[in-house]
Amino acid sequence: MSARQDFKEQPPRDERGHIVVAFDDNRLTQELFGEFDKNLAAIEQRLGVEAVARGNQVTLRGSADATARARLALDSLYHRLQSGQSISPGDVDGAVRMAAASAAQPSLPSLEPRGRLTMAQISTRRRTVLARTPTQDAYIRAFERSEMTFGIGPAGTGKTYLAVAYAAAMLERGAVDRLILSRPAVEAGERLGFLPGDMREKVDPYLRPLYDALYDMMPAEKVERGLTSGVIEVAPLAFMRGRTLSNAVIILDEAQNTTTMQMKMFLTRLGENSRMVVTGDPSQIDLPAGQKSGLVEAVHLLEGVSGIAQVRFTAADVVRHPLVARIVEAYDAADRKV
Repeated sequence: MSARQDFKEQPPRDERGHIVVAFDDNRLTQELFGEFDKNLAAIEQRLGVEAVARGNQVTLRGSADATARARLALDSLYHRLQSGQSISPGDVDGAVRMAAASAAQPSLPSLEPRGRLTMAQISTRRRTVLARTPTQDAYIRAFERSEMTFGIGPAGTGKTYLAVAYAAAMLERGAVDRLILSRPAVEAGERLGFLPGDMREKVDPYLRPLYDALYDMMPAEKVERGLTSGVIEVAPLAFMRGRTLSNAVIILDEAQNTTTMQMKMFLTRLGENSRMVVTGDPSQIDLPAGQKSGLVEAVHLLEGVSGIAQVRFTAADVVRHPLVARIVEAYDAADRKV
């Protein structure tokens, strides 16, 4: 059962609002408000409202728009708790972002008839990942609607993590037979020299972010079995040449470090019943000076091609530490001045 809302008064637009929101389950309400009401405090800070908890109720005071958004965020988080999931500070931040976006653009994210905010999600046996920004929402929805999806933007926006989550979910429900995760083996401005070990040990440092996301989505023993059997393949981009990749989800991460020929080679590997996701940040190209990025070129050439979706993230979509967003904004501002 969703939260009940009792409106004490109906203030004129732009005047201060006063909303009392009551929840049915006292145990879930405690989790919703957080220890020492920390979740309410976060909502207060982000939306500029006053939130006062008493028992299973919370009184929201502020502008009519801000209190409506706060109510929407709380209802969304409460619904998440009702479904058996926990909520983290990141989930609170995501609910606030999505509630704010719903007011500015009602069509995305969508609202159910009851007024509940619905966020795109990806579910695996280990966890359920919900969109935390409108761009993440569009990105998740694009996975199902398009055979090929480009996720373009700065670090910390969830491009790779969501792509791996989608791939894991597709494998678990039997929609595909394989996961293929790839990256170009290009050092980020460093010279690592000759690495010891066999081929997998040599390329693992380049592919570690993909492994991290994979282990977050699937039990470790299932990942290891998949890697051993070939159901899950994690390989550098060079290993893709000459292959047709069918019945698979194929992810190319850090695609800004591909050359024109590498990108064309990779994109043309797509086989029947497959989905391809290409992620990258054009502001972090590590190719030799003067060499054109295959990602930048592909995004330009494939704009508007049927079956291909392009989702662009910005600093506003950063879901890591808030300082990361400010760092990205500072670098973007410096680039605009050049």
